[in-house]
Order: sequence, then C-alpha cells, then structure tokens
Amino acid sequence: MNKVLIHVCCAHCAAYTAAYWRQQGYDVGGFWYNPNIHPYTEHQQRLESMKSLAQDIDLPLIIAKGYDVIEYFRRVAGHETERCRHCFDLRLTRTAETAYNNGFNAFTTTLLISPHQKHDIIRETGDKIAEEHSVEFLYADLRKRYSDSRHMTKPMNLYRQQYCGCIYSEWERYAEVKTE
Repeated sequence: MNKVLIHVCCAHCAAYTAAYWRQQGYDVGGFWYNPNIHPYTEHQQRLESMKSLAQDIDLPLIIAKGYDVIEYFRRVAGHETERCRHCFDLRLTRTAETAYNNGFNAFTTTLLISPHQKHDIIRETGDKIAEEHSVEFLYADLRKRYSDSRHMTKPMNLYRQQYCGCIYSEWERYAEVKTE
C-alpha cells in the first residue's frame, strides 16, 4: 500500500489534507516539526490542537523531539526576503527523512491547502528534497478546499492561529506590512 507522511503545521489545514490523501488511496500519517512557529507558547497551542485532531480523525502522528528554533533562525537570519524558501527546506527535509525512516514512500505538506503559501517554492523544494532522499513528494493544489477544511474543524472547537507561524509573519500581520 502507498503510504504518505503529511507534514502538519495546524489542525485546520490538516483535516481536509488527510481526508484528501486517504481518498486518493493512501495510508496517511502526520508529522509535526515546526521550529518556525514563534513564540513557544504558540507552537505548543498548535501542537495540542493537532494532537486533538489526530485523535479525532484517527491520524497516526509522529512528533519531532524538541523545539529546533535555533536552527530555524540560523537558516533565515539575514535572508528575511527568502525566509519561506529556507523554512520550507528545513521542515520538508525533516519530513522526507522521517518518511523514509518510517516506511512511507511519499511525503507532502498541509501548506499546500493554504492560499497564503507560495506553491511554486513549496513544489520546487519538495521535488528537490524527494530526489535527495529517495521518497516521492506529492503535490496537490488544495487551495480551493481551504474553507472546507476550516468548516470540517469548526465544530471541534480547536485553537485557530492568526498568522503563519514565524515571528516575521506575526509582525507583518499586526504591523500591516509586507516584506515579500
């Protein structure tokens, strides 16, 4: 059976994404690795919400140990205009490694359902990492299903974040500026 490991970063995007890949015939697992989410309390709120969803939808969830925020900042500091590329590379590389080491033959990400993410960079990054790690990257443009995923999770009363996750996106949201 084909098995896909989905990099998950919030419960609301994970609900439809997991259902979609199951409908495509995949055995689905989730992987939590998000050192970009800042501050730590936000990271933990999102993780707890993801754990709750995983239990509700019977999604096996692998949680990376620790909070690798130092590695995240090493990669993006001084590269703020390219921060998303560095962030995607960090998180998707760890996802591909985890997929390979746990018997998954493919990986993908919930980032592909968000209308706020840069699909061209995600796809390019995923394809590059797939070649390097001998595990397939599955791309699907799920942006039109974003509201469906949020509707699926609304009755679950899960935590709803207000920004992408990194300190830069938080600043952009509340300062109403765009750097990219």
